[in-house]
Amino acid sequence: MGWFGGSSKNYHFEMFSFSHFFIIALLLIVATSIFLYRDRLKSDKTRNWEIGVAISLIIIEVTYHIWMIINGSWDVSHAIPLELCSISLILNIILLLTRKKIIYEILLFTALLGASQAIFTPLLNYDFPHFRFYHFFYTHLMSIWVPLYFTWAKGYRPTIWSVLKLFIFLNVLMPIIILINKLVGGNYMFLSHKPSSTSLLDVLGPYPWYILSLEGLLITLSLIVWGLFREKTVKTELERNLPIS
Repeated sequence: MGWFGGSSKNYHFEMFSFSHFFIIALLLIVATSIFLYRDRLKSDKTRNWEIGVAISLIIIEVTYHIWMIINGSWDVSHAIPLELCSISLILNIILLLTRKKIIYEILLFTALLGASQAIFTPLLNYDFPHFRFYHFFYTHLMSIWVPLYFTWAKGYRPTIWSVLKLFIFLNVLMPIIILINKLVGGNYMFLSHKPSSTSLLDVLGPYPWYILSLEGLLITLSLIVWGLFREKTVKTELERNLPIS
């Protein structure tokens, strides 16, 4: 079964091909629609959709692991969901099921910064209509659309403390992943070494200093995201008419 097989021979993906541009356009169209129709999406009737999306993400992720097992590519060194985008997917599902704001506060940053980079510069071998193409882009697109939905339709907003929570979350998570990398011979979140291909990490210094540089970059970008999505202070008519002393 070619579309569910392990070979990309007939499904070779090329960056900025028609299928890639289609995904980028879809990302922008749906994100714009969420913003434009945010008032309609405030209805409690959307709760069933939230649960449905969460279930669909669980199903497609479980199917992805089944695909790896069937095709002999599942290995503990790379298949555990410990990459930042995989962690964002898990947070995505939890947020949809629980609506917990603390999950949103972390997901907004990890998803928008990680998933957006993955969509625009995907590390992917399989093109449409292979299963892996669907899995990769569906999970990453949802990782962006869901926090945008909770921001614009449900009124969730990050605070400056959200950035601090992200910092704490990452620094609790990193030692655990470093230990797991040592135990399984993995390179989750590139905490063991830089990727073999050219990447942003090449300009962030040698190992292990690029890890600190990357964390600093993530916090800086998170502050930008906070500035864009934070609750804007609206002055009342009285405040606007007060004389300046």
